[in-house]
Amino acid sequence: MLLIMNVRVALCLLATVTAVIAQPLDPAKLDTMIEVLTRLGPEAVNANPKLKEVLGKVLVGTRGTPQFVQLVEQFKVADQNAGLLEVAAKHPVDEAGVTALRLVLASGDNATLSAALVGKDVPAATKLAEALGNTGAKQLPTLLLPLVPDASRDVNLRKQALRALARTQDGAAALLKLAREDKLPADLRFTATAELNAVRWPELKVEAAKLLPLPPGQGDQALPPVADLLAMKGDSKRGAEIFSRETVGCAKCHVVNGQGVDFGPALSEIGSKLPKVALLESILDPSAGISFGFEAWSVETKAGEEFFGLIVSETGEDLSVKTVGGAVTKVKKAELARRQQSKLSIMPAGLQQTMTVQELADLLEYLAALRKK
Repeated sequence: MLLIMNVRVALCLLATVTAVIAQPLDPAKLDTMIEVLTRLGPEAVNANPKLKEVLGKVLVGTRGTPQFVQLVEQFKVADQNAGLLEVAAKHPVDEAGVTALRLVLASGDNATLSAALVGKDVPAATKLAEALGNTGAKQLPTLLLPLVPDASRDVNLRKQALRALARTQDGAAALLKLAREDKLPADLRFTATAELNAVRWPELKVEAAKLLPLPPGQGDQALPPVADLLAMKGDSKRGAEIFSRETVGCAKCHVVNGQGVDFGPALSEIGSKLPKVALLESILDPSAGISFGFEAWSVETKAGEEFFGLIVSETGEDLSVKTVGGAVTKVKKAELARRQQSKLSIMPAGLQQTMTVQELADLLEYLAALRKK
């Protein structure tokens, strides 16, 4: 009975498809056609020239959207890299954009991607560099490192390339090599200092502290006893500015009243949840009390892609990892080479070294003032 029902459904679907082949696809029918193709499945569609023609029309109608990426991935459609790059540039931190770029990288078409990175559309190139950082791909140094010292390129593009490179061990090591050889441009030195002093690889972090020490006047004072530090008068307004400072980086991982990046725990009401002493401990020793659901994981694929972040969902076939910056990447479990939970917090240690003692007191005052209204 079930077989008969499936055959009838398939015949109805094929009739629907046949009706639209001879005419341009009405945008209002896109969702219906996507459902038809999905229910028929890749094997049936790719084996039938008429169905493939309809799939081509649907791809044209969905170009630039997350649906386009899903269709290209599901039906394994070749020669769609230009459309995939459009989605990656529009959605560099969303799953659709990251998946689009991973499909391009998997195709081996680095030439098209490289051309886009040095093309005339600088904003799109900058977004592509951001998306690349969220893929964790082993190709990052090859694709992005040439941009960093190239003074003819837009400085914002080069900064974004640097940030992306610092997301992987090979990329961070390549940047430190530039610094060691005195080839790191002066206009990128501050960005490199902020990014490389916050990497998670101990040996690279030590080298970064030597080659690219944090700006003078920050972190050069020994901390007083905890009781004395808690007794210091802080300025909440200055603390808010410190929270958003690039070298401190709190806003890169936390949301406060709708502002910031949704990665670590939201802090809009943190002052109502934790006393000031607990807030201080979370800054000085973030790994001492990792919040449930925010355990860090290191994930590596067989293709050499690296991801370090939070596992936000898992099915029998897929694993979704949210990395610093808020991007979510879905990885097929069959492609995994390694998955390991870290004993360290996703929040970097040594945050107090980016601030003076007074600034630390100001930051504490700001966090303590974030209370439920």
